[in-house]
Amino acid sequence: MRPTADRLDGGSPYPLGATFDGLGVNFAIFSAHAEKIELCLFEPSGKREIARYTLPEWTDEVWHGYLPDARPGLLYGYRAYGRYAPEEGHRFNPNKLLLDPYARRLSGAIKWSDVLHGYPVRGRRADLGFDKRDSAPAMPKAIVTNDAFDWSRDVRPNTPWSETVIYEAHAKGLTKLLDLVPPRERGTFAALSHPHVIDHLKRLGVTALELMPIHAFTQDRFLQERGLRNYWGYNSLSFFAPEPGYFSSDSHDELRLAVRRLHAAGIEVILDVVYNHSCEGSELGPTLSWRGLDNATYYRLVPDQPRYCINDTGTGNTFKLDHARVIQMVADSLRYWATSFGIDGFRFDLGLTLGRTDTGFDPNAGFFDVLRQDPILGQLKLITEPWDVGMGGYQLGNFGPGFAEWNDKYRDTVRGYWRGDPGKRGDLAARLSGSGDLFDRRARRPWASVNFVTSHDGFTLADLVSYEERHNEANGENNNDGHDNNISRNWGAEGPTDDDAILKTRGTVQRSMLVTLFAALGTPMLVAGDEFGRTQGGNNNAYCQDNEISWLDWNQADSPEAQSLYAFTSRLIALRKKHQVLRSANFLYGENSPGYGINDIEWWDERGNTLSPEDWDNPEGRALAMRRAVALDDGRIEAITMLMNASDDAITFQLPAPFSDREVLIDSAQPDLEPIAIGDTYAVQPHAAVLIRWLADKEDA
Repeated sequence: MRPTADRLDGGSPYPLGATFDGLGVNFAIFSAHAEKIELCLFEPSGKREIARYTLPEWTDEVWHGYLPDARPGLLYGYRAYGRYAPEEGHRFNPNKLLLDPYARRLSGAIKWSDVLHGYPVRGRRADLGFDKRDSAPAMPKAIVTNDAFDWSRDVRPNTPWSETVIYEAHAKGLTKLLDLVPPRERGTFAALSHPHVIDHLKRLGVTALELMPIHAFTQDRFLQERGLRNYWGYNSLSFFAPEPGYFSSDSHDELRLAVRRLHAAGIEVILDVVYNHSCEGSELGPTLSWRGLDNATYYRLVPDQPRYCINDTGTGNTFKLDHARVIQMVADSLRYWATSFGIDGFRFDLGLTLGRTDTGFDPNAGFFDVLRQDPILGQLKLITEPWDVGMGGYQLGNFGPGFAEWNDKYRDTVRGYWRGDPGKRGDLAARLSGSGDLFDRRARRPWASVNFVTSHDGFTLADLVSYEERHNEANGENNNDGHDNNISRNWGAEGPTDDDAILKTRGTVQRSMLVTLFAALGTPMLVAGDEFGRTQGGNNNAYCQDNEISWLDWNQADSPEAQSLYAFTSRLIALRKKHQVLRSANFLYGENSPGYGINDIEWWDERGNTLSPEDWDNPEGRALAMRRAVALDDGRIEAITMLMNASDDAITFQLPAPFSDREVLIDSAQPDLEPIAIGDTYAVQPHAAVLIRWLADKEDA
């Protein structure tokens, strides 16, 4: 509908964004340095501008105006006037249509061309020049929405952290090849709650589905020029709008319904979110939104040289999360996803960046304080990636209470131990104990360590035991991208093989790493497909592979080998859920005894001897036994011993006293082994891990 008003009413500076009140739409947008901002309205196709209004009011650095009789579905964008002085950090150019940072829905996609830049890309003065071409035809437009949805009957699972098992997946790749899903819905939000997907997750035993970024993101120009696509989505264009390509319908309720159905199945939904940078790149990047609205406020700029962006993220720019309005934008976004879409938690990509100030990382930075005190956000699961590429950019264990952290030391230690690296026993013991050396402070709990062997970034579990070199040729970067230190081993052949001995070893090592993952204190995270042996053909950086390289092959999941691995993984998760000692809510140091003369945690070598300092440091020591014990609510004492043999030979472990009533729960070398009673010794095969249970009445102590 074409607007009939000849000007805007004053409206309100709050809330930010475009808000429909039943009679019209209030528009509010922040800019501390703009001199004027215009609201541009477009016809439904987004191709033609049909009206332009000056926002009439500026209150507390928020520009605002009210359009009577406007309705949801209206397409709009902004033009910001001010100084174009890159050497001072200002890059206003009203010729560039700007996306509302609070846009809740997008129409159209970026059409890459030089016109999107605020300066003549091929000009002699580079970014100091001024481009006068209109970028509107190449820009997506924001859509006014009305987000009403009835959540009154939704029940969040609220799974305790100590019982949480995370399943990291891609919203598209999880179901794109799932034939049971109707073709139109494959790879969309609608398929996330398909009965087959929910059944798969429930039988597996995971409690939380962590989705890789679903904020609207850009298809990078350099990738499109190579015939590739941004698959992972770590290049946000909007922090409020879901990615349009993940919908099978025109309604955002598709995502809300998926979340409700997952909740009904007892599964939480966590989002991987990218607030550390935007898709606008360095100072030489395009002007799409934040850069044109207030570059000097939104981005961290080099002191004394504000022409240049600080690049602590490796993407060209870094958001200034120590500015109140930038904090507000991120907090408003998080709150919107939590309330409008029912999201249960967030994983912050390069979370260290969110705590950066002019003097470096601050674990008590304002952004973290805002999250912790917020009555909504403070109750959700908050996970951070504790590193970035800037100075001091590794802060594992240094975040404050309320946060869990991705523990890459756990990942590297477990990989190195099962590869057979020397001198790993001491590090492995620390990681299996919940990494208390890193997290046991300020009343944090073991769940603060998010333990993972693989993630979306790097090899899959199957590739970790099949490749020693990356094979990223499909990415078009001459195999120079991705990690070159994967701590992997192919066990005798690079890639696929028909050698039964190699395949047997690979299978045992995969299962041993899974045993290590689910028997460690902390919060385990499993990557989608690892439970049935998904491969990416050795590609360890599949960020641009929106195809069969990255998508889960559900036909492979039906093979006998895949079904065996799935059943083994399910058994492990079920054991973790059943046995409290495998998921202790407290750090254990061997200083307390639940009874029977045993301690809450103890360590031995294969001879049943307590390890001396020299034994811990022995580089050739590749056998380790760990026992954890707990007093159950019914007065009985339960202990589970984990035997680990990372050597090339079978080792018979002498089990420490007490000797009676032991049973093997699971053995990675014998995946189909049912629980069996054993005596005081047990033979552990090469590269294998075993869990043994002992149970006694407390009055027998």
